[in-house]
Amino acid sequence: MNLRKIRLALWGLVAVVAIGVGLFLMLAKPAQAPLGEVRSTTFQESIGGDWALVDATGNSFGSDNLQGRPHAVFFGFTHCPDICPNTLSRLARLRKDLGEDSFDIVFISVDPERDGPEEVGKYADLFGTPVIGLTGSETQIQAVMEQFGVAREIVELDGGGYTVDHTANVFLFDRDGDFTVTISPEESREPALEKLRRIVG
Repeated sequence: MNLRKIRLALWGLVAVVAIGVGLFLMLAKPAQAPLGEVRSTTFQESIGGDWALVDATGNSFGSDNLQGRPHAVFFGFTHCPDICPNTLSRLARLRKDLGEDSFDIVFISVDPERDGPEEVGKYADLFGTPVIGLTGSETQIQAVMEQFGVAREIVELDGGGYTVDHTANVFLFDRDGDFTVTISPEESREPALEKLRRIVG
């Protein structure tokens, strides 16, 4: 009988120790945000940052020049047959809906071999609204693409020459220069307009 009491007492002690250890681990573990939230915040903070390229006049132009201005940044190239002109034309129409001075449109070439300052300047003038055309050296372009998470692939054409496959999303930034969201090429007018209202407002 005494042996049985001793065993029960020992099992009770084990249970108390186990509960105590469990409570200690729970209290010692740092509070964590949901995984999706952490990923979202990290992703947002990793886009953009400080960067500098060259504008149509050959002068340096970068993120500092856009401070205090909501802006939409699109990566493309002047020889692009459809997505690039369609996207910039679309941004021009959306800006007209919100007001011509509502946000800046920034076009960054991913094809510095063919797109110098003069080429991006002439291309930016095609859309009937102010578009900031930017280019730079291959090293500069690579660095900015990495900061925005933009992918690029040079595709050789059968008849000679090449085209460029690239990320076609538009990156939206608020007045503080903080990245907020992207507009995809497939997105309809109203959702895109609502996203732009968020950075303008």
